[in-house]
Amino acid sequence: MIRYGALIGGIVMLLAVLTAPAGAADCDYVNAVIGYACYADPQPTVFRQPQEFKDSFLARTVYARVADLTNVYPSPSSATPPVRNVGDGYLWVTVMGRVESGGEIWYQINPGEYVRAADLSMGEISEFIGIELNVQPSRPFGWLVSDGVRPSSAPGVEPDTTFARMSRYTLVQIFDAKLDDEGWIWYDIGGGRWMKQTHMSLVNISQRPEEVGPDEYWVEVDLYEQSLAAYVGDRMVFATLVSSGLNRWPTNEGLFQVWDRHTATKMSGAEGKVDYYFIEDVPHTMFFDYDIALHGAYWHDRFGYKHSHGCVNMPPKASEWVFNWSAEAENDLWVKVITSDPLHYFRDFNDGMVETISGDVYPLGAADEADESSSLELIGDRVAWLLEVQANIRWESES
Repeated sequence: MIRYGALIGGIVMLLAVLTAPAGAADCDYVNAVIGYACYADPQPTVFRQPQEFKDSFLARTVYARVADLTNVYPSPSSATPPVRNVGDGYLWVTVMGRVESGGEIWYQINPGEYVRAADLSMGEISEFIGIELNVQPSRPFGWLVSDGVRPSSAPGVEPDTTFARMSRYTLVQIFDAKLDDEGWIWYDIGGGRWMKQTHMSLVNISQRPEEVGPDEYWVEVDLYEQSLAAYVGDRMVFATLVSSGLNRWPTNEGLFQVWDRHTATKMSGAEGKVDYYFIEDVPHTMFFDYDIALHGAYWHDRFGYKHSHGCVNMPPKASEWVFNWSAEAENDLWVKVITSDPLHYFRDFNDGMVETISGDVYPLGAADEADESSSLELIGDRVAWLLEVQANIRWESES
């Protein structure tokens, strides 16, 4: 793939020259003079939709939220004393069966435990799963995390009404990136469309940690982007969105290994407090940092935003994919947790060289030293400001 760095009028262009969209899938944009460079042979499709598992745990499991202060009975009848009261909190159970008794609908939630249908709200798991990769991606990609947004025709301007609204979880590729006057990053998503960074979560190719072998399985959780990428050695094979710990319950950064895993397990915490939660049969749980785990989250659909008490919430179908994929991995699954810097899309200026987002380095050529020094000083000021104000732009959600 062809990429060039350039100096225009003695001023270093701030943005990485990313591959621009072409009308054909097998062409890459070089520059305004050369235009598009096309491959002689068709290139393999980068992405494919994951297939659901034939014996999926999720397909045979029904979840429901229990109303506060619900009585639980030993049989589908209120004529007998309740065996317990669930109290109040964020309470979820799995449903074992449905019966009709005395003109009422009842649900069995455990052996010898029944509740009225009126006390349950049936849950629906997120249909979002993520994407498998056939080949190593050549550019960043990601998903919209806002719903019904219109792209803009240029960075920093109002949405363009001639563009169709885009739905949440729409997969996009990134062809360029620019800063607006307020310091926000805007991404070129193709077709003349630009999207502000606050509407998106991105996935980037990362280097394999030294501790991880060339054939080992590992995932990288990006706390800034709220995304996860799965690798075998150096090759990315899967990516999805996640919800990590809220700021008051942060997910720790570092390199870990899964030390215990369960197809389903109970989770609870903060008993006696306003944020008490009790959640049955949390699917595809992989503990990696003491009691912190990767796991499916069937109780919300806010992936791409912080949401948890410290664990890495995954779309249930995504957690099932990672759980099954890594089940036979030697040494189990490595988990790398990072906070990425969104400014890595921009150039690092060192010794007259420019680094693109792909890690490829190209010479910039001769430049006026005074103009270059002034430009770099301005860029440095902008970068320092961005690092300060953008530390936590991924908005939190608790509902």
